Amino acid sequence: MTNTYEEGAPEKAILVGLSCHGFAPDEDSDERTLAELAALLETAGGECVGMALQNRPAPDARTFIGEGKAEEVRQLAEANEATLIVFDNDLSPSQLSNLEKIMGRTVLDRSALILDIFAQRARTGEGKLQVELAQYQYLLPRLTGMWTHLVRQTAGGGKSPIGTRGPGETQLETDRRHIRRRIDKLKHDLEQVRQVRAVQRRQRKKTELPLVAIVGYTNAGKSTLLNLLTDAGIPANDRLFDTLDPTTRKKRISDTQEILLSDTVGFIRKLPHHLVSAFKATLEELRYADLLLHVVDVSDPDWQLHAQTVDKVIRQLGAEQIPRVIVYNKIDRCDELPYAEAGSVMLSAKTGQGEAELLQAIEKALGRGKHQMRLLIPYSDGAALDMLHREAQVLSVEYVENGTLVEAIMDDKTCGRMQEYAVEE
Repeated sequence: MTNTYEEGAPEKAILVGLSCHGFAPDEDSDERTLAELAALLETAGGECVGMALQNRPAPDARTFIGEGKAEEVRQLAEANEATLIVFDNDLSPSQLSNLEKIMGRTVLDRSALILDIFAQRARTGEGKLQVELAQYQYLLPRLTGMWTHLVRQTAGGGKSPIGTRGPGETQLETDRRHIRRRIDKLKHDLEQVRQVRAVQRRQRKKTELPLVAIVGYTNAGKSTLLNLLTDAGIPANDRLFDTLDPTTRKKRISDTQEILLSDTVGFIRKLPHHLVSAFKATLEELRYADLLLHVVDVSDPDWQLHAQTVDKVIRQLGAEQIPRVIVYNKIDRCDELPYAEAGSVMLSAKTGQGEAELLQAIEKALGRGKHQMRLLIPYSDGAALDMLHREAQVLSVEYVENGTLVEAIMDDKTCGRMQEYAVEE
């Protein structure tokens, strides 16, 4: 096996894609998906030194792209001193094994590359649990023949090459039963995380602060937006999957409304289903949000496809019924802006242009926090006071001679019910 990998130097890789008429749009490869794959490779610490796009009526069962094309790719890798071949499509375990034999090099598919990036990015205990679960679920059906190259590549220690980070290199000698036990343990640990989140959600409901979740394609500018609105201080770099661990901050959007803003992991085309499953503890927060801010990078020529990808993942998570504000971001980079439908906002999270309009759109979409009222509720009407605590944000309570003096923020419906108790300031 050819191996010229040097610690500290980017790994050279050839990118390969297959286009078939029978593929669904999110399975097919073309120049745009290969360009995105190159960006993923760069994020993982690699360097693209060549690309190959194959057109076939159907994938080859043994080598995916056909033996002739596989040999061409091997020669291209040899000519460019590439040690890594990365496929834009998902490969079966047998296809991976057959291709490695032909290429004489490490072969990864898109899912493995994304998992490798996630293994680098996870910072919190929860994030690491989720990534490890996704990696084991990916590894389990691929044990035969997978990662045998690691014995040679990492025997001398040092930095691990792309595709080898995470549990793969430490589990070469273990059997399926061990990995299944580990998967069960990780699922149990993540279930406890979900239960903690459920408690946090119940506590949040008691405070009557609505949750606004920021969603979008990877690198759309979600962290930059959270920093703009809350001074969260999250590193916002121009690279894919820079945020894995969610951050939540309070934000007062008007005199009468405060919200919780939460950042989420970015979505991407061909996102491995293992990741969506493993990150369920984090992503299910979207289902309990009061509002979604869908951030779209309109400076990207493929922004419409990216928006469709995000919509698809939102549907997968069962969050499609939640109200949504579309935030067309990075307008400072655009010569021509898209048509802004009702309820959407044009924004530059980097410069702050459009921030006031966004805050107004959030308040309008939430449909609450429009009325701050001072009420005098008679002691005989305890039911009205109970309802106020349930339906409104109570700011202060004072017990006076003829009743309970309450200052609260409420929506139109509650305001109508409480009108008879209103008192002048």
